[in-house]
Amino acid sequence: MSFPDPVPASATPLDRKPFVHTLYFRVIVGIVAGVLTGMIFPHFGETLKPLADGFIKLIRMLIAPIIFFTVVAGIAGVGDLRKLGRIGLKALLYFEVITTLALLIGMGVATLVQPGRGMNVDPRTLDTHSIAQYTTETVHNNAADFFLNIIPDSFVGAFSKGEILQVLLLAILTGIALTMLGNDERLAGLLQSLSKLFFKLVALVMEAAPIGAFGAMAFTIGKYGLATLLSLAKLMACVYLTSIAFVFVVLGAVCWMNGINVWRFLIYIREELLIGLGTSASEPVLPRLMLKMENLGCSRVITGLVIPAGYSFNLAGTSIYLTTAALFIAQATNVHLTWQQEAFVLAVLMLNSKGAATVTGGGFITLAATLAAVGTIPVAGIALIVGVDRFMSEMRTLTNLIGNGVATIVVARWEGQFDEERARLVLSSKAALEAAID
Repeated sequence: MSFPDPVPASATPLDRKPFVHTLYFRVIVGIVAGVLTGMIFPHFGETLKPLADGFIKLIRMLIAPIIFFTVVAGIAGVGDLRKLGRIGLKALLYFEVITTLALLIGMGVATLVQPGRGMNVDPRTLDTHSIAQYTTETVHNNAADFFLNIIPDSFVGAFSKGEILQVLLLAILTGIALTMLGNDERLAGLLQSLSKLFFKLVALVMEAAPIGAFGAMAFTIGKYGLATLLSLAKLMACVYLTSIAFVFVVLGAVCWMNGINVWRFLIYIREELLIGLGTSASEPVLPRLMLKMENLGCSRVITGLVIPAGYSFNLAGTSIYLTTAALFIAQATNVHLTWQQEAFVLAVLMLNSKGAATVTGGGFITLAATLAAVGTIPVAGIALIVGVDRFMSEMRTLTNLIGNGVATIVVARWEGQFDEERARLVLSSKAALEAAID
């Protein structure tokens, strides 16, 4: 069995730069500057949102071709279609187990802590204007529409819309076709060259990450303010502490069973985590996360399949948020749920949570659709959390990102396509860890 070549020097250089010259440091500066700007000049901070939106759009325009070329090249390299199907089934099984566990943990913590208890909110008094854009879209958020949306209207349309699952489907079909053609060397070489080109473009665009993080944090603090956090501190603490515990206990145990130290893994991907924290979005780091996992010892085909699919199906952080938020609203509006009703909420979320991160405001849309389906919890109640949703999105982004990295390791190891010796060297070497963040 062969493993991928090390990540190109442009992605993880062997020469060590001073810390102040690294992208990691510049992103930290951008986040701190954004927070201070939002606090001191809140109105000005609100106007800086285009900086974050522009950076995210720059990355999104490159995600589709990167996924396509990486997956096609990976499948062509495997050459065994039965093996490909086995990888997909194992990945989906792992995704379902982990996200269901996350839903259960979120529900259990919210039931125990009861962050909304004592608020005594009358849903008729809530201003639902701020949530209209989410509640009006719930009609489109059902299982049939979700699966039909995986099929693009045209080959080019999948790339123009930037739909990850659509591009993944096209990549799988193209990879299968290339395999059936006998892996034409000219086509395979062209795909490899194009893949390198787009990863180089990502490296170029990532230099703007500090500006994107600055704009995102300035907008968030300027628009919602730190005072908003105090009013819903119990809910925030519930989501954050539960997510942190999930990472270190559940994902930590999964890493341990696969011979990985979760803390060293977090250090290894700390730059991606920081960018995700600053932008409250996981898309900007998808290409870099794929490079990092390949460099860690996961095969190219596993990385190319698991991470893009995980962005829609492996959303542990979003799952924790959804169950916690649903029970918070019920508690705040004095809706008493029986265990049967809680089980129904869990069942609906198991279906609705898939693909929650594929659209803007996906978490809110999924939450609104779930409350509408349950019927006993007022949909208007999501107006209670609209002010802090942006802050909670940062933690669910980080949890989702970590979860997809761990999933890649697990599936690669199951398939015997994980270089454990390489992973041990990368994670145990201080120089390798420092080089990997720049």
